[in-house]
This record gives sequence, C-alpha cells and structure tokens, in this order.
Amino acid sequence: MDQPWTASVDDVLAELESSLDEGLSAEVARRRLREHGPNRLQRHQRRPWWRIVVDQFKSTVVLFLVAAAVAAAAFGREVEAIAIAAAVVVNTIIGFAMEWRATRSMEALRRMGAAEARVRRAGSEQVIEAARLVPGDVCPLEPGHVVPADLRLAETNRLRCDEASLTGESEAVAKEAEGTLAADTAIGDRSNMAWKGTAVVDGSGLGIVVRTGTDTELGRISELVESAEPEATPLEKRIGRLGHLLVWGTLGVAVLIALAGIAAGKDLMVMVETSIALAIAAVPEGLPIVATLALAQGMRRMARRNALVKRLAAVEALGAVNVILTDKTGTLTEDRMTLRCLALAGTTIELEPAGDDGVEARVDDERADLDELPAARVALEIGALCTNAGYEEGEPVGDPTEVALLAAAQALHRSREALVEQHPEEREESFDPEVKMMATYHRVDDGLRVAVKGAPEAVLEHCSRVHKGEGEARLDDAGRSEWAERADTLAGRGLRVLALAQKTVGEAGAEPYADLTLVALAGLYDPPRADIYESIAACQRAGIRVVMVTGDHLVTARAIAAEIGLAAADAPAMEAGEMGDADQGNLLEQAVFARISPEQKLDLVDAYQDAGNIVGMTGDGVNDAPALKKADIGVAMGRRGTEVARETADIVLLDDAFSTIVAAIEHGRTIFVNIRRFIVYLLSGNLAEIMAVSLAAALGAPLPLLPLQILYINFVSDVMPALALGLVPGTPDALERPPRAAGEPLMTGRHWAAVAAWGALVAATVLAAFWFALEPLGLDPGEAVTLSFLCFGFTRLWHVFNMRSRRGGVIGNAIVRSPVVWGAIGIGVVLLLAAVWVPGLNTVLGTRVPEVRGWLLILGFSLVPLLVGQALVAAGWLGPERGLGRHRH
Repeated sequence: MDQPWTASVDDVLAELESSLDEGLSAEVARRRLREHGPNRLQRHQRRPWWRIVVDQFKSTVVLFLVAAAVAAAAFGREVEAIAIAAAVVVNTIIGFAMEWRATRSMEALRRMGAAEARVRRAGSEQVIEAARLVPGDVCPLEPGHVVPADLRLAETNRLRCDEASLTGESEAVAKEAEGTLAADTAIGDRSNMAWKGTAVVDGSGLGIVVRTGTDTELGRISELVESAEPEATPLEKRIGRLGHLLVWGTLGVAVLIALAGIAAGKDLMVMVETSIALAIAAVPEGLPIVATLALAQGMRRMARRNALVKRLAAVEALGAVNVILTDKTGTLTEDRMTLRCLALAGTTIELEPAGDDGVEARVDDERADLDELPAARVALEIGALCTNAGYEEGEPVGDPTEVALLAAAQALHRSREALVEQHPEEREESFDPEVKMMATYHRVDDGLRVAVKGAPEAVLEHCSRVHKGEGEARLDDAGRSEWAERADTLAGRGLRVLALAQKTVGEAGAEPYADLTLVALAGLYDPPRADIYESIAACQRAGIRVVMVTGDHLVTARAIAAEIGLAAADAPAMEAGEMGDADQGNLLEQAVFARISPEQKLDLVDAYQDAGNIVGMTGDGVNDAPALKKADIGVAMGRRGTEVARETADIVLLDDAFSTIVAAIEHGRTIFVNIRRFIVYLLSGNLAEIMAVSLAAALGAPLPLLPLQILYINFVSDVMPALALGLVPGTPDALERPPRAAGEPLMTGRHWAAVAAWGALVAATVLAAFWFALEPLGLDPGEAVTLSFLCFGFTRLWHVFNMRSRRGGVIGNAIVRSPVVWGAIGIGVVLLLAAVWVPGLNTVLGTRVPEVRGWLLILGFSLVPLLVGQALVAAGWLGPERGLGRHRH
C-alpha cells in the first residue's frame, strides 16, 4: 500500500480485502505470497574471492610492473622478469589478505527481521514463519515482539515501540491507531504505523500488514545501503594519481632515452636493456607493500585506542576529515535518561553527577541539602513509587524515563525497595496515552497515598493544590498558567518534562486523578558524555567542523549542541521538513539537523562532498547505514550500534566515545605525514637511480647499477627503512593544525622539488664513487659496479635520517629516537652485505666482495648525502613535511 498512514483502518481493510476478525483465508495468503514474494530482504551476492584478486591489479603501478615483467621476459631477461613478478605477487597477496572479509550488511539487516510472527488467518491465531506474511495479514502485537512487517495499526492499548535503530528517536514511541496523518509526516511521527524490525516495549495492539520484504522501511534502507557507492578514501585517490604520474613519466623518460641512444647509433638491445633498467628504477616496487604494512600497523595502534579499523586506507583518511556528521544519542550523549532538575514551588533544584553514581543538588549554583527541601524529598518518592521500572541483578530495567527517576531517588537515598516496604503498593493505574498519566496507590497510616506522574498539561488540569514546604496552598487558573510556563521553559532547554503529584484517599477504588496536589516538575534528559566538551573543542582547534544529524527533536538537539559547545544556542538549525526547500549553501550553514531520514542523511553527505569536503559520518542505527557507507569515512558504535551499522562502517568505536574519534584523527594525521615522508624517501632514491643510469647511458659509459641490483634495492633493502619511517611517532601539535585541503595531492610541487634535490645529491654521489672506482682506483667495470651498488645502498640507509623534521634537532628528533628505525637500518646493512657475501645471490646480482680500499670508498662517499642533507634540513631548506624551500620554525 502507498502511504497507509494517510488512510483510515476501514479504507486499508477494504483495499487489502481483509478483516480484523477473520484475517485472510489460506488460499488468498498463498496467492499473495506468489504475487509479492517472501517477506525477507533481497539477497545480494558477496564479492567472490577471484574478484578480490582481480581488483588488486587495478592499480596503475601494479599494471605497469606486470608490463615490465612481460617486457623483460620477452627480451630474454628471465631473472629480472621473475623478480618483478615476485613483487607483484607479494603485493597481491597482502592486498587480498587485507580485503578478504565479507560485507555482511545485508545479512545483518535480514537478521533484524522476526523469524516467526503471530497472525490471524481464517478467524484463528497461529504462529507462522515471518517470511510467509503477506499484505492484508492481521498481526497481534505484545511486549517483547519484534514487528514482523510494516503494519497499519488497527487497535492499540497503550502500545509503545522502540524505534531508535530505525529513526534515531531516543525514547519509546507511543502508538495510536485512530485517525489519519498527512502524507509528508516524518517516519518518526507516523504514530499509526509499526515498522518491521522495531520492538514492542509496552502495551498491545493489532496491525494490518501493508508492506513486506524490500517494500518495508527496513527493506528500503537495505536498498539504500546497497546502492550507496562507497567513496575511495583520500589516500587511495592520491596514491592512484601518484601512480598515474609515475607510470607515464617513466614511460616518457624511457622512450626518450631509448630513441636518443638509437639515434646516436647505439645498439638496439643495449638501449632496450637501458630502458628496462630505467623503468625498473623509476617505479618504487616496495611502495604498495610499505604503504599497506604501515597502515596495518596503524590499525593495530588504533585498536589499542578502542578504534577497530576495518578498511585499511581508513586509518589515514580520518586525518584528512574536515567535516564530521555525528549522531547525538549515545555518541555525544550517554544514551541514558537522567533527572536534570526539579522545579518546586518558589525554587528550582539542579541535579548534577557527583562521584560514582552520586547526585549533587544545587540551588542558585550553591550546594543544597535535600533534608531542608521537603518538596524535593516528596517528588523523588513519587518518582520511585509511581513506576514499573526496577533493578534485576543490579541492572536497571524498564522505561528510560522511569529508570532515571528511580536512579535519582536511589542516589539521594530514597530507594524504591525501602519505600515499597514501608508503603506497600495496593493498586496501579497504568499509563494511558489518551490520559497521559499514571498512578499507583500505597498504604499509609491514614489511608492510601496516590502517587501520580504524567504530562504537565494533563496533571496540571487535575491539580487543585500545590505543595509548598511543610504545607499546601490552593492552585488557581493563574497558578496553573504560571506552572505551565515553567514547564515550557524547561522544555525549551531540551528537557523532557513530567509533572509529579499526589493525594491521600480512603480506599483503593477511589478515582486516581481528581483533586491532586502538584509537587514538582521533573526535567529529564540524556546527558552529554563527560569527555565530549574537550573533544568538540579539540575538533574545532583542529579545523574540523562537527555537525549534529539526529532523528531526535530539534529543541532537544539544539539544547545539547549548545551545552557541549558544538554550536551557539542561536546557531542555524533545520528540521527534516525544511531540507527540501533549502539550497546547498543554506544546508552547509546549519549546525544541527533534526528528525532526519536515511535518505536525507545520504543527501547531506553528498552535499558536503560536492562542496569539496572530506566527510566523516558517525552512527549506530539501521537508519545510519546508507550514509555510513557513502561517507569518506563511516564510524559506527561498537557497544550499542546495530550489526548492520557496524558491518557497513570503516571504523568501529569499541567504547562508543566521540573522544576516540578525536584520537583516531590525530593518529590519522600522523600516518599521512609518515606516508608522505617515506614516499619522498623512496622516490628520491628511485630518481637517483634514473639520473645515474640516464647520465651514464647518455655518456656511453657502463651502467653504474644493473637492473637486478636496482630491483634488489627497491624491493628488498629499501622496504625496511621505508616501513620504519611509516611508524615514526607523531608530534604533539598534530591537532593544532588545520586539516589539509581536500584536493591537496600526496606530493605537492615543493615535495617533488625536494625529491629532485635529494635525487640529484644521491645520484651525484653514486656517479662520483663509480668514477673514482674506475679511474683513480683503476678497477674493472664489474668491481666498480659493485662499489657503486653498495655505495648507493648504504647512502639510502643513512638517507633515512634526512627525513627528519627540523623540530627536535639532529639528535633529539623522532627518527633518531625510534628503535624501529635503527632495527631497519641493521636489517638493511645485513641485506647489503648478503648481496656480496652469499653465494648464488652475488652471482645473480653480479657483485664481488670489495677490497679494504673499496669499503673505505663506500663508507666515505655514502656519508656525503647524510652530512649535506643534515645541514640543509637544519637550515630549513629541505624537510619531509613541506618539501623544498626556506622554512621557518
């Protein structure tokens, strides 16, 4: 049925040809099951393993390496071909291992549906598989039931449903079958509907199935999750652009040098070999492996901070986020109702947390003693007596509002157990949505004490007196208006307001609500997390805009936003119904969005992304799943989050704390700096190889480095130092800087200039060592190549220390103090020595064991770039963070 909330119960029954008493016949149910299909969500195929393997070859760098391996094999360079292929295979294995996880969002959504359902067919009630429900079926609802399909409610008896996972509403929603609603009524306000996957928490009802399977709200959200295209993270985009640049630049240089050599009359095969050597030199074969391993280590570090990272590149991507769209309930707040204040005759008491589950009362910012405020004691007693909440094995059970009143009374030494033992309960008048009140009767010395709580307007209407200190006073219409204004003021603070009243009667059959004495107005709310204030301030210092996107009411959302410093009390805010008429500029100005649907959350993510922002999205409910998948980074709550939200997100917060996001952002920024640092390190070495080989080829001299030697350095000895650079600890001011621009490349012009400067320095050193070996020392080309190979390898190891920041000095910087860096250098030294000392390996690489004078030459020349580099970094001319150019502190 289309928009069943707009139709009366009789119209729905007529359209679906059903009856509340009889339901559907078995034959009609079978026919409709064939027409509409089973009441389950659509199954989507998981990505098969072979597709994950194929996806590893979508990288431009990987495809280029495959082409280089094929070219090497075609020209008879089998060893080089095998070595390049090995690099591709290792990278593929690592990538496959990291991505081999099924996206179980759809399975999680399906598990939310009820396995069985009670249904009325052919005049009798029966239990059937929920998948066999069809439009027109009539389903009874009782507490504890999971709603099996979208239902148009036909009968309700104080029915309330928990819709938090679907709509974001923090409180159970009262349902009312009578009446019709406007077509554009927000899903959270459609009180005559019950939604598939939500839970019945109180009361009972009878509903008509109007939608099943993928036509339900739950099914529609599952389609949104499936259709929402996940965004590539900023790092993935930047590495992709870098790969394209490297590949096309390499091809261009290789072709030009080959053509120039052939034109100069050099042998064709010699120039082809030179071009292959250049191609191998240009592409950092170890880059994919180093990046993957650095991010994997980042995953482990963030897991220790209660952030479970599911998508590898998400480790760094959080550091680039400049807008966070965050849910309110449970993320910014504690996801539990708390008594915030008691408005008494003549004063208002503010209640604040104190110690472990303690409460401190304050009046006019001064501590107050409740023993001196009889009305407050009476109000807390009413809240503890007039309730269906309680404690089971030390844990509170019941309606969140009642639990809050019970907890406040307990914290202030007014426990329900002691009160009920002193004043046994004789009768209960259950909460009625029409009356909007509840009452309990308790035995006292002079009769029965009636404790009443309910909506302020309903309770005030039935009050004739007001409690004042030790006595009572008459409450007239003017007094009722004044109390109504106080209730509106509390509601304007984002509090849920209840009125507490009482009276004494002679017998349990007395009418509960006549001639009441008003005691207090209770203001309750879901309080902000204790650490949220500093977390929001840290985001603002870091240049990150935090926007609240919630399914809760606007007044509540604005009040919390103002209290935690997210936005001023008069900051722009918008409800769902206003979004349709707003342009993008107006949308992006809002600090708070309330009563938002899943589609609107998707629209918001799109709007911010279209404006060039990198968007992080937090959420816990089914309604958050599509936006979590669409955002650049989706962050789900681990403790209270629905399974579908956890499976869709890139990162899961194990402690549900917003402060964990801030810590993850800080870590992500550090990782990006480190990635940029080791890319500068790797590329400067590769460029040095290109320069050295190109210049030698242009001069007609022997090549100072052979193709397999280049592969050995790039893929073996370079990997450990580069990985160590990826693990360098961050600086304390990581969150004091604004996020980098969304379009900023991984390598800016200044970084390319730094790569060129470092490359020229290293290349000049290696060529000088090569010339010195050939001329002054008079070594043959084979021995000279060994010396230039080892000189280059050791130069690269010492070059790690040139990647330091200017801050910290030569000795006190993070790289020198990192034991991982020293371990990597040790491994690098061993690998280089193995290249000349290990039989078989030295044959493949074409190396020989140098003499003493050769080792002295290697040591002397390899230290030159380190000494020059340290001077340039100290002077502020070179650095891994900003590249080439004069830097200030």
